[in-house]
Amino acid sequence: MSPKILTLGALARKGEELRARGTRLVATNGCFDLLHVGHVRYLQSARRLGDALVVGINGDDSVRALKGESRPLNRESDRAEVLAALECVDFVTIFPDVRATEFLKHARPAIYVKGGDYKPETLNADERSALEQMQTEIRIVPFEAGYSTSGLLERMTC
Repeated sequence: MSPKILTLGALARKGEELRARGTRLVATNGCFDLLHVGHVRYLQSARRLGDALVVGINGDDSVRALKGESRPLNRESDRAEVLAALECVDFVTIFPDVRATEFLKHARPAIYVKGGDYKPETLNADERSALEQMQTEIRIVPFEAGYSTSGLLERMTC
C-alpha cells in the first residue's frame, strides 16, 4: 500500500504537522470510481490552489448508497491506490460515510475544492457548516464538460 494512503487518524496528525509548517492544505472528495481525464484535470487544478492536496474517497458502502448497487466498479483500496499514484495528489483517505463531514473535520483544510457542477450554497449543509467553523475557504473549479463516469458507463454498455 502507498505511504500516501492515510487513515482518518493519520490524516488528522499529518494535517496538524502541515499546518505547523505553514503548509496550505487543499482537500477534495468524491467516489473516483473510474478515473478519467476530467478527474485528472480537476485534481491538478485543485492542487495548484495550495501546497498539498488530500483526496477523500467514499468507501465502497457509501458509493453503493450514493450511486446504486452496481457501483463501485473498483474497490476502495484500488481507487485509493490509483489516486495515490497521481503526482498531483499528496494524500488519500478513505472515509466510510456518504457525506464528507468527518473527513473534512480530520483534514481541517485551508481550502476545500469541488467541481463546477457544485455551488457553495448547494453543498451539504453539515459539510458547509463544518467548513465555516474551520474557516475553510470553499473554491469551485470549473467543470470539465464531456467527462463523467456515468457517461463513460453509458457508452460502455451500448
